[in-house]
Amino acid sequence: MTDAPLDDSAQEGGLGSRLNWLRAAVLGANDGVVSTAGLVVGVAGATESRGTLLTAGLAGLLAGSMSMAAGEYVSVSTQRDSEKAALAQEKRELREDPEAELDELTALLSARGLSSDVAREAAVQLTERDALRAHARVELGIDPDDLTNPWHAARASFLAFTVGALLPLLAMVLPSTAARLWVTVLSVLAALALTGWWSARLGEAPPGRAVLRNMTGGALAMAVTYGAGSLLGAAGV
Repeated sequence: MTDAPLDDSAQEGGLGSRLNWLRAAVLGANDGVVSTAGLVVGVAGATESRGTLLTAGLAGLLAGSMSMAAGEYVSVSTQRDSEKAALAQEKRELREDPEAELDELTALLSARGLSSDVAREAAVQLTERDALRAHARVELGIDPDDLTNPWHAARASFLAFTVGALLPLLAMVLPSTAARLWVTVLSVLAALALTGWWSARLGEAPPGRAVLRNMTGGALAMAVTYGAGSLLGAAGV
């Protein structure tokens, strides 16, 4: 009985963490699709050289994936430092004023729906077993054994962006010159519809608007870059 509040907290945190990772992967793939599509379509407006398109696309893929990985590493490292700092402060508070911390844990468990007597009994038992773990999971929502990992986040962002970026790159360089632009545009719009639908499902939102918004943004990005590339190509730049 005393483990139930702790288990519920751990399950909620684990589910939320998995959903955040999945949402980040979808958004990373979406970013890879849009940014690389805009790049290769823009270059295609200026030149028909397959080698130039491949070089530009690969450069954009690598630059984007490395940038995403570095940004995610920095962001998650900051989060991990905050988690460690919160755990250190909680450990210090448990050492300096254990009675106040026991009262705090009792109040937190009561807020989860336990009666006062049961909450007190649960708080005492959890404190005797592992006070820091109990406060970390109930009060802070942190699992001390499963802190966020910046390297995992960086790898996930790198892979998600790369997978998304490969679609417009391959769609641009593999078909014939006459078909490559339309193949790229149609495949990108289909991919954006899928990522828009999936991101809406993850957020429990209506998918129609998300799909339309995603496709419109991608189409606008490709139109703008293609127009810019065509102007530069016509000017001989």
